Amino acid sequence: MAAPGPGEYFSVGSQVSCLTCLGQRLQGEVVAFDYQSKMLTLKCASSSGKPNLYDVVLINLAYVSEVEIISDRTETPPPLASLNVGKLANRARMEKEDKLSQAYAISAGVSLEGQQLFQTIHKTIKDCKWQEKNIIVMDDVVISPPYQVDNCKGKEGSALSHVRKIVEKHFRDVESQKSVQRSQAQQTQKDSALSS
Repeated sequence: MAAPGPGEYFSVGSQVSCLTCLGQRLQGEVVAFDYQSKMLTLKCASSSGKPNLYDVVLINLAYVSEVEIISDRTETPPPLASLNVGKLANRARMEKEDKLSQAYAISAGVSLEGQQLFQTIHKTIKDCKWQEKNIIVMDDVVISPPYQVDNCKGKEGSALSHVRKIVEKHFRDVESQKSVQRSQAQQTQKDSALSS
């Protein structure tokens, strides 16, 4: 596509259809357009198919072979939705804490298995942290190296039982994954032996 000429732009709220150099057709509402970089931002229907969700796509117009304005918006666009700054700050703080926790585990010399188990538990139970090489879950359960089900200690009850089930499932999944990888490796060896 030829670069937009002086004064050419896409109005926020307009409906646009683009054909990329890869032959992909993108259609959606213009959210933003930067004339300097020739970048167009479109809000498109969700690729997941879920209503009330949208995909936001950044398009470099240098890689677009065709642009068609389906409907141009001439009136002033609606005001932008306000951002919940507190929620964003909280999310950033939690992400930072997660990264610091990972860095702590690495610097403390925690085994890869321990780090993986921590990540698995953290997906289900956010209230988990490191205490030296031990994993502390909900301040009730302590998992010490080598991080097996037998290494889960705490007051008998639902918390300990739940954590043990997570640990048990984690190691079952890891073993299952290793088994699949071994069988794929064996199949690759057989295939290469047959071809030679």
